[in-house]
Amino acid sequence: MPASTIKLHVSQTYRVPPAVVYDAWLNPEIARRFLFATDDGHVIRADIDPRVGGRFFIVDRRPTGDAFHQGVFLELKRPRRMVFSLSVEEHDHNCDRVEIDIEPLGSGSRLTLTHEMCAEWAAHEEKTRRGWAHVVEGLGRELEQQQLKPTG
Repeated sequence: MPASTIKLHVSQTYRVPPAVVYDAWLNPEIARRFLFATDDGHVIRADIDPRVGGRFFIVDRRPTGDAFHQGVFLELKRPRRMVFSLSVEEHDHNCDRVEIDIEPLGSGSRLTLTHEMCAEWAAHEEKTRRGWAHVVEGLGRELEQQQLKPTG
């Protein structure tokens, strides 16, 4: 990582164990319904190779055009942690790193996402934070549809 980075954090609490949250994140059929999807778009492709060194490629079709998200899994420690690189094709600066930590919380869990991004993108920090909040809330909706209600 370059020295000039910023870190942003979002978290969400769910009423399911860490393994359920972890597995949902890496399941292409579930991930396509929440990962990088926007309110005015929908994911048309979700390829996920859930292994260290494996890649993911997500395409969200939006009114303004397709958004391409891709990366490589750097660390996978089921059910507690995953780390991946992230780039968006049209802004392929390749210095973003995302860490997801999932801790047990009673019978549920808390997901904390940390996104380390190039300082040159500081003007997009709040928009990026809101985007990740939308993602973790969308995951909560998916878990809820499986009769598993999120708490936070």
